[in-house]
Amino acid sequence: MASLIEELIGVLEEELEIYDQLVPVAREKTQVIVKNDIPALQEITAREQGAVDRITALEVKRNRIMKDIKTVLGTGEKELKLSDLIGLLKDDQKEKKTLSELHDKLKKTINVLVEINNRNKVLIQQSLELIEFNLNFLQSTRMSPGSNTYTKNASQYDEKSFGTGMFDAKQ
Repeated sequence: MASLIEELIGVLEEELEIYDQLVPVAREKTQVIVKNDIPALQEITAREQGAVDRITALEVKRNRIMKDIKTVLGTGEKELKLSDLIGLLKDDQKEKKTLSELHDKLKKTINVLVEINNRNKVLIQQSLELIEFNLNFLQSTRMSPGSNTYTKNASQYDEKSFGTGMFDAKQ
């Protein structure tokens, strides 16, 4: 059982390290979104995807370890959560303190990431709304009625305007 707990601590420490690395990346992403720097945003997204892939692999490993611990403990619960495991350990165990600290740090770091990512999501939504507004505005000005062209007799007529499409198909 002790080796399983040690292995779990190792996995949680690796996860915490990755999450800690993601916090400055998420903050940088906020600045890149504000600056509307698409190439930098793509580079940051690629870095984030690499971190997510590593976290996913660690989560699979963590779930396997937790399943093994559950088997050793013989608990009939559906799922053994980290907080449940901490509660099951004896108070004088060093592992209990380490797991509790890791749990708190992970929770705090993930909450910071969620807050930053929610802010980034709002910024991206606002940017998309502005783009949509501009596109609608451009379309409405291109489709304005009449051309204010007059004939010899001073009566207005609608001249068919060519090339009223939004995009140039030749490009």
